[in-house]
Amino acid sequence: PKNIQEMKKGGIVMFKKKMLIGLSVLLVLVFAISVGAYVKIDGNPYQASLIKPVKKTLDFVFIPKTVHPWYEEVKDGVNYAIKEFEKQGIKINVTWDAPPVPDISSQISKFESHMARRPDGIAIACIDPPTNAQVINEAVKAGINVITFDNDSPESLRLAYVGHNKDYDDGFELGEYLAKKINYKGEVAVLTGTPTAPNHVGRTKGFLAAMEKYPDIKVVAQRADNDVLDKAVEIAEGILQAYPNIKGFFGCNASNPIGIARAVKDAGKAGKICIVGMDDLDETVQFMKEGVIDAVKVQRQWEQGYWSVKYLVALNEGHTIPKEHPTGSRIMTKADL
Repeated sequence: PKNIQEMKKGGIVMFKKKMLIGLSVLLVLVFAISVGAYVKIDGNPYQASLIKPVKKTLDFVFIPKTVHPWYEEVKDGVNYAIKEFEKQGIKINVTWDAPPVPDISSQISKFESHMARRPDGIAIACIDPPTNAQVINEAVKAGINVITFDNDSPESLRLAYVGHNKDYDDGFELGEYLAKKINYKGEVAVLTGTPTAPNHVGRTKGFLAAMEKYPDIKVVAQRADNDVLDKAVEIAEGILQAYPNIKGFFGCNASNPIGIARAVKDAGKAGKICIVGMDDLDETVQFMKEGVIDAVKVQRQWEQGYWSVKYLVALNEGHTIPKEHPTGSRIMTKADL
């Protein structure tokens, strides 16, 4: 009969609905069990429980390459980050320990001395990366948080690098700027900084590669100033005497453009010789305003100090951090001032 058939169909539909409901409940239970395996008894997510609150004053050490005005901006970034953490209830003491000159033996000695007292973190700007790597690896294996800034040791076990490492590109771009400025002909000279510093070497290689593009440009001198300002002045003065028709200079660090500019200005050739180099120290900016220095590539070293502190705190709390944090650079001329 029709009524019986309808009742059978209705029963089948109800059965299917109950099956679907039961299946849904089962899936919810399976999900709840799997989540329960992931969540601690107190209800806090397991991953959050890996983060350890800082309950003591953190002890950090910063070891730059040398005593240099460039690092004052790094210090400003460090101090800003410290103040931010103070507002969060986290206290930080920072020891700044720079070698008086960029000497790898002195830097290694300082690193080992600090490593012996096991600080909560060390940030180092490497003078000689392969040599630095040996002590960095020893410290990391001993459970000390070590990161690099400014100049990296990429083959080491360092936990992170904060800085700008497009050194070849910086040198090449400044080379192109200088070449155009001197109409692609004439004598130029290079102050090469510290021979073991990869950033100085990389910038110099990039600049020389740009010069090789133009057969009417001749590189007449390459001299190492070891990132010492007085030495840069002395070298530039000697080059000006030996090559009175020189058209341009390249300085691969923050000191030597200033040294070059002092020598050029004293020789009465300001505005007649193109000077390009690195960074925006106060004296560099003043020389740019006067038309003595033509262009520089500016790094963001404040960011290097700021993020180095941020990452060292994060490591002490148990957070993961990036292996590299590029801080970048940009070209700056008088028009930007």
